[in-house]
Amino acid sequence: MSTSKRENRRSLSLALSCLIFFVLMAAVPQLYAAGNDEDFDAYKIKFTGFWFYTQPSGSFIGTGGNGNFDFQKDVSFQSYSTFTGNVDWKFTRKNHLLFSVTPFDRTKSFVASRTITFQGQTFNAGLSVNANLQVNAYAPGYQYDIIRRKRGHLGIRAQLDLFDVQGSLDAAAQVSNGLPVVAHRAQGNLRAPLPVAGPDVRFYLTKNSDRVFVTGNVFGMYFFGYGNFISTLDTVGISAARHLNIRAGYQLGTRLNVNNNASTRVGINLTQKGPVVGIEVPF
Repeated sequence: MSTSKRENRRSLSLALSCLIFFVLMAAVPQLYAAGNDEDFDAYKIKFTGFWFYTQPSGSFIGTGGNGNFDFQKDVSFQSYSTFTGNVDWKFTRKNHLLFSVTPFDRTKSFVASRTITFQGQTFNAGLSVNANLQVNAYAPGYQYDIIRRKRGHLGIRAQLDLFDVQGSLDAAAQVSNGLPVVAHRAQGNLRAPLPVAGPDVRFYLTKNSDRVFVTGNVFGMYFFGYGNFISTLDTVGISAARHLNIRAGYQLGTRLNVNNNASTRVGINLTQKGPVVGIEVPF
C-alpha cells in the first residue's frame, strides 16, 4: 500500500472517531435533562475485555538518530489479534479508580529490501531478518463524572500510561550474495510513563430502557520536545443480561510519538488501530 493511501486511511479513521465522539458530546444536554432515578449503569465494579484486531504502523528510531526501521515499509507487519482489558471500581456515585492493560507482541520474518541500520548494526539488502515489536501498556487512572444521570455520564479521566516498548532485528549466520554473514542483533528499549487526560462519555439511547447505549472517549497529551500521545475508543453496546453487556466499535489504541534523545533515548512513532468486540460485566 502506498504512503498516500496509508495516510488517507489514517486520516479517515481519525476523522470517523472524532465524528462519533462529537455525536456523543451532542448527547450531553440530554444528560442534563434526565431525571435522577437509579442509573442505568449502576454498579460497584465493572470488568471490560475486548478483542482488538490491530495493525502496527510507524517506525523505531535508534539512539541519537542511529538508523531506523519502518514497521510497514521494511517489515510489512500484518494485522493481528490482541486484547485490551479494564477494571473500573466506582467507589462513590461519581468517583472511579481504573486500571487497564493492553499488550502487543508481533514477530515477522522478512528479506530486507534496503540496507537497514539500527542501533549501530547494519542489515544489508537481501538479508533474511527477524523483526520483533513488543509494546505493553498499563494505565492506572482516576475519573470524576462531572455529569451523571440515569441515562449516562460525562466524566473527566486522568491516567498514567506506562509503556514498555522493545523493538529488535535479528539476522542469523547465513550467506548473502555469495558472501558469509555473521549473526548479529540490534535492539532498542523504551520505558515511557505518560500522564494523559480527557473526556469519557456514556449515553443510553432511550429514556425507559438500558438496552442500547453508546460510549466514547479521547485521551491525550502534548509533551513538547518529548513527544505526544492520543488514543480513543468508540463503541455501541447492547445489554444482553443483567450482568452482561456486549460492545463493538473502533479503537485508536495508541498514536504514540516519542522523540529520540541524542545520547540516551530511542525514538518511536507508533500507531495501533482497528475494530474491537468485547464484553462488559458490571456488579
